[in-house]
Amino acid sequence: MKLKKQYFEDIKLFKTTAGLVWSIGFILILFILPFVLKTYYLSIINLMALNVIVALGLNILVGNTGQISLGHGGFVAIGAYTAAFLLQLGVPFIVTLLIAGIIAAIIGGLLGIPSLRLEGPYLAIATLGFGLAVMVIIGRMDVFGGRMGMTVPKINLSWTGLKYDESLYYVFIVITIIMTVFAHNILKSRIGRAFQAVRDSDIAASVTGINLARYKTLSFAISAFYAGIAGCLWALYLQFVNPGTFSFMMSVLFLATVVLGGLGSVTGSILGGIAMTYLSLQADNIIDFPIIGSLIQSFSESFMNPSGIANIKWVLTGFTLIAVILFEPLGLNGVWLRIKRYWKLWPFY
Repeated sequence: MKLKKQYFEDIKLFKTTAGLVWSIGFILILFILPFVLKTYYLSIINLMALNVIVALGLNILVGNTGQISLGHGGFVAIGAYTAAFLLQLGVPFIVTLLIAGIIAAIIGGLLGIPSLRLEGPYLAIATLGFGLAVMVIIGRMDVFGGRMGMTVPKINLSWTGLKYDESLYYVFIVITIIMTVFAHNILKSRIGRAFQAVRDSDIAASVTGINLARYKTLSFAISAFYAGIAGCLWALYLQFVNPGTFSFMMSVLFLATVVLGGLGSVTGSILGGIAMTYLSLQADNIIDFPIIGSLIQSFSESFMNPSGIANIKWVLTGFTLIAVILFEPLGLNGVWLRIKRYWKLWPFY
């Protein structure tokens, strides 16, 4: 067994040469895709990138700090409306992106203050109330279009020489890669170790000199910053925002994404964001499968609604989470770890 002799070996981005090669190959494939895929598939990848960014931030809060949030849809809404408002004023995109993230981070830090005295279901209820309050407040403000929402102008990407959809795809991919590297560095730093100590035991962390108030608040702020960045990109993706888009179920879907991918893992956040996006898009089509569709239809006709199960996406999301908790608590990241271990030990596994 190879023991780590230097701290740098633990914090470096790629621990093996194989990991570096595979990562470069994956990034190259992402940059080639616009030349081989249609616009529809690029939009799906953009949506996956959005969910990955939110999952990265939420995993820092839930998986690494042990806090829970059912109001992340509110932070995404703050980022989206901030971006829509600033872009209509003609503010450059990069400035808009940073302001959207910073405003969400400030509000997230303020929301993190109650976490100093709230835990478990009480904290979940507090964050849930925040997410619902954001929707009500935004829906009553005329400057944001009220319940009708507001349009989001396209940003200037003509300098790329590509079509707008292709250029926007590259913007999403580059920002997602940057946020992924940023999350990895945070978790490997002193701040990340403090987060994990708070997650494992508040009392033990406090005894060792960790400032609980500082790091819990910082965790909420960082997580909200990620959600604000994703909200800005979400506004560009939809080109229209309204309060109904950022519902309570969006926050539940984000939390389900983190659980599905694997708590406390950057890789799990990526896998969860990709998988949950695909499942959400394909959930309505599952009825078309011969065996699965017939079983669901017969079950719904016998025990529920004769016309079928409404909101099949949320039903499947619930069953997916139950299956993950029962059979694979580490989520998709646990499956990935077992696959890597198998190939390392093959044929003696």
